[in-house]
Amino acid sequence: MKSVGVAIVSYNTCALLRDCLASLRACTQPLQTVVLDNGSRDGSPAMVRAEFPEVILLEPGRNLGFAAGNNYALNHLFGAPNVACDTPAALLLNPDTVVGAGAIEALVAFLVAHPRVGVVGPRLLNPDGSVQSAAFRFPTLSMTALDLFPPGQVLPGRLYNSWLHGRYPHEANASQPFSIDHPLGACMLVRREVITQTGGFDPAFFMYAEEIEWCLRIRQAGWAIWQEPAARVIHHGGASTSQFRTNMQIALWESRMRLFKKHYSAAVVRAHATLIRLGMLRLTLLAWRDFAQGLLDRSDLRARLWTFGQILRLL
Repeated sequence: MKSVGVAIVSYNTCALLRDCLASLRACTQPLQTVVLDNGSRDGSPAMVRAEFPEVILLEPGRNLGFAAGNNYALNHLFGAPNVACDTPAALLLNPDTVVGAGAIEALVAFLVAHPRVGVVGPRLLNPDGSVQSAAFRFPTLSMTALDLFPPGQVLPGRLYNSWLHGRYPHEANASQPFSIDHPLGACMLVRREVITQTGGFDPAFFMYAEEIEWCLRIRQAGWAIWQEPAARVIHHGGASTSQFRTNMQIALWESRMRLFKKHYSAAVVRAHATLIRLGMLRLTLLAWRDFAQGLLDRSDLRARLWTFGQILRLL
């Protein structure tokens, strides 16, 4: 049986990474697992070496970001002369996941049975067992508006899980595989031919939107993308990005703007930028309101205003 490559990019997630790697040991599918450590300072590399000798540990010596880090791991899986990886596919996996029994086997079986599917994602679950959104449409202006003027706060709450917000309303109750635009990048099995054809992630995306941009190119190359609900993976979410909330907020909107500029018309890019300006104006007014009401201290206000200003400078 051919092995499946597993690429995990980790940054200061030692305890979660341990649980993730331990869950892979229950997989009956042969695996060739690579962990790329993005300069962790929490003992993650030592833990991997001591507890998971079957795992290949890569330490580039600096934080490459998520996209370039995954490309580095994939290149090692498929290109290093000392790695015997005959995999027809690679599983891109976040370190804050726990792979359920039979999940990888189900994803591999789906790719084998559907030769025109280039990417398949699992059903993601929150730690409490509830369904986490893991299937999305490609970004639209309505999605930008709903992100900046959230359903339930500014717009009707029923829009949150709607098509207008990029969701698949039937996802939570789906029992059969279904076609999607793109999965959440926390877990996605990608056919090796797709990686060779499309070149992997765009390294210009340091964090956020990298899986969306790649899936746009994968779809443009003629491949289908699906979710297989029979494959179940727990995803904690935000383990690395929560360490730098202000910087990650800026990185989020920088990556989204980069995505729109690369794949959308100039008119759509201008409309997207206008929505961001209006959204930052709203958030600025809310920050001043909260400060006046004593809900924010001066340092929090300053941090928020600086963040909103940096996002506006990206435009």
